[in-house]
Order: sequence, then structure tokens, then C-alpha cells
Amino acid sequence: MNKKIKNELTDKLFQCILSLETIEECYQLFEDLCTVNEIQAIAQRMEVAAMLDAKCTYVEIAKQTGASTATISRVNRCLHYGTDGYKLIIDRVRQQNQATEKQES
Repeated sequence: MNKKIKNELTDKLFQCILSLETIEECYQLFEDLCTVNEIQAIAQRMEVAAMLDAKCTYVEIAKQTGASTATISRVNRCLHYGTDGYKLIIDRVRQQNQATEKQES
């Protein structure tokens, strides 16, 4: 855990985020909390991470997401040497999507 960000205020922020129950509630909080550009940058990084996890090339990722090679490289570095936050979310969403697909069939 990064000691630079770990503090009481950040804990409170994450508690707030964990209390959200719907995508609409996420939109409400994040539109108040972040700028449009910040939200778009975070969303772009998540898509880059998912595409890297799916073994897409930098060229494919840049073309589809508009991310710079610097952003793609940074996300890739986090996927390989980070705290596994991207991997946790990618795997969790994949499992949720598979469960939903099974329920629908």
C-alpha cells in the first residue's frame, strides 16, 4: 500500500465510494468530485488495462482508446509491477459478466 496516499481522509473517500450502490450513484458522486477530463482519463486507463490484459497491442489500444503510448506504458507497468488493483477489477468484472450471461441463458 502506498504510504503517500494512505491517510484518514483517503480512507473516508474510499468508504464513500464503497457505499455507492448503482452506476447512477457513481455518476452523481464522480460528476461532483472530479472534472469531466479526470473521469474520462480514469475510464480510459481502465479500458487500456482491460485491453492489455486481453493481449491487445499498443497500436490497437491507442487506435481504439485514443490513449498515448506513455499512458499505455504506465498502465502496463502497473499491471506488471503494481499492486494488482487493475487485475482485481478486471477479473471481478469478468466474473460478474460471466455470471450475468449464465443467468440470461
